Amino acid sequence: MSEVLWRPPADVRQRTRIGAYLQWLERTRDLRFADYPQLWQWSVDDLAGFWGSIWEYFAVIAHEPPQEVLAEARMPGARWFPGARLNYAEHVLRAGGLADDDPVVIAHSQTRAPVTLTVAELRDQVRRVRAGLRRLGVGRGDRVAAYAPNIPETYVLMLASASLGAVFSSAAPEFGTRSVTDRWRQIEPTVLVAVDGYRYGDKAVDRQAELAAIAAALPSARHRVVIPYLSPQEGTPQWATSTWSALAAPTDEPLAFDAVPFDHPLYVLYSSGTTGLPKPIVHGHGGILLEHLKMLALHHDLGPGDRFFWFTTTGWMMWNYLASGPAVGAAIVLFDGNPAVDAAPDGPARPDLGTLWRLAAHTGTTYFGTSAPFLLACRKDGLVPREIADLSALRGVGSTGAPLPAPGFTWVYESVGADLQLASLSGGTDVCTGFVGGVPLVEVRAGEIACRALGARVEARAADGRAVVGELGELVITAPMPSMPVGFWNDPDGHRYRQAYFERYPGVWCHGDWITIAAHGACAITGRSDATLNRGGVRLGTAEFYSVVEALPEVADSLVIHLEDPQGGAGELLLFVALRDGAGLDDALRTRIVRELRSALSPRHVPDGIHQVAAVPRTLSGKKLEVPVKKILTGTPVEQAVASGALANPAALDAFVRLATDRVPAS
Repeated sequence: MSEVLWRPPADVRQRTRIGAYLQWLERTRDLRFADYPQLWQWSVDDLAGFWGSIWEYFAVIAHEPPQEVLAEARMPGARWFPGARLNYAEHVLRAGGLADDDPVVIAHSQTRAPVTLTVAELRDQVRRVRAGLRRLGVGRGDRVAAYAPNIPETYVLMLASASLGAVFSSAAPEFGTRSVTDRWRQIEPTVLVAVDGYRYGDKAVDRQAELAAIAAALPSARHRVVIPYLSPQEGTPQWATSTWSALAAPTDEPLAFDAVPFDHPLYVLYSSGTTGLPKPIVHGHGGILLEHLKMLALHHDLGPGDRFFWFTTTGWMMWNYLASGPAVGAAIVLFDGNPAVDAAPDGPARPDLGTLWRLAAHTGTTYFGTSAPFLLACRKDGLVPREIADLSALRGVGSTGAPLPAPGFTWVYESVGADLQLASLSGGTDVCTGFVGGVPLVEVRAGEIACRALGARVEARAADGRAVVGELGELVITAPMPSMPVGFWNDPDGHRYRQAYFERYPGVWCHGDWITIAAHGACAITGRSDATLNRGGVRLGTAEFYSVVEALPEVADSLVIHLEDPQGGAGELLLFVALRDGAGLDDALRTRIVRELRSALSPRHVPDGIHQVAAVPRTLSGKKLEVPVKKILTGTPVEQAVASGALANPAALDAFVRLATDRVPAS
């Protein structure tokens, strides 16, 4: 076992929310647990008992009570809290433990001045936008799409949509036209709300051309609302039919909440699009509510008086995770901009990885969430946040998006704070939470994910199907969780949903990560077991690359590979192109490829290197060999990486073998 960097204080059960929960279990259910492993075991053995306790402990508002906790425990198809009717937004806006005049949303931006909303102001804004959506005819089941950054308007729109039983979907405005339309054509939104542009550092990014194309590609979006974020003084653009001020106009209509079934769709998140169009993953009101109450209060120890920050965009599930903060009484801190520069609105920018740490000090942040690559970049830069910012309010740091190696843990305790709890999390868009993470009852060791989360029966499965401890295995979940998807959009028979998670092991969720679970309960995630790319903590789909690159007339075929950095950095993204006869890979074509990827997708999709190959290797059924090529480039002998008899063009591997040889430094 690795070095212990933090231990729970002796009075941890008296000073934490999970300690109060344990006392409540003892008082109301006569349940006593000596340590966290015992509590976890009960939570996955007695699903009805555990999740029923979460419902009761957090006083879930039920317009109609459930008939039982878990009617069917099968996967897929578990039926949680049948008969219950509730609303997610009602619980967020309850903001338990906060007064009407307490700040609940604290938003900073490189595009405009800071905005703070009190509990009363947030409720009023949701009330007015809810009425505005109703004027547009939005009702239960209608889709509302936001092409907007991490700002209060996006948050208000999500809550207003949820209050009506409408279905919300967001995309970050750096997403290009193709990325957005591939997602939203599938769900056919009635309303599109979008910013006109934004600033990233001191760079103004106008999105009017992209929005005109998006609007033209979404005929279902009859109502198109502009948020004048970049250029507040300009009029309504041609693509828009209305403005945010009109949507949020004063009204006497009261705030109300549609009581919907437990599994009624709340929002749609998307897979990265590895094998085709991004999968539209539908999450339900009740499952998300219970999961986030559990994680935020019991695992992150968030409650009234806390200020909860996670650096995220609206295109990542961590935005939805952050959004639930007020449901446990925590105010949320939003940031929109470039975290690696210091730039005020309309001011010059300079490189500065201390920006977010200074934001934490300025806002009194008590929980600071970010990605592993950001922490490692701070370490590499020699930054010591505790020397440049007053972080005395900080009690917790969260890291996700990629595994955080041991040096990253050590840096946090040496350079940020010795007494805080660092939690490395791993989970996914698929469940909008972490399967594994931290908890106040368990010590923090360098390079380890401290525990499996309550209610998540996570196992490592060997190739022969055995559950293994202390060995690398496929991450599987062998018991249902309430926040598993309601399903995929427009998948009436559930075929795509079953294929995504349950095809390899029927009745068992297969997540696509490699995991090792230690005897003492800690975990290590060592990467994706599928071909999904992971760049800067953000999962990128290979199909998205191909649809853009192969649209260029010179490109006949292409292959994209991400080589992870064993130290936890961003790694290396390599693009290989097979060109049509007469074409050559010169600087002009490289520039065009980069420009197209940046414009149609995002800056994260720009490769570190572009190489020409004679052909892309494919299987006999026509599939590109992404995983075998990755293995070859990382040193696996070709005969171990792939069976040549399964290939349509085995000679196509030669170029990758040569490149792998050239990449090995001379001894």
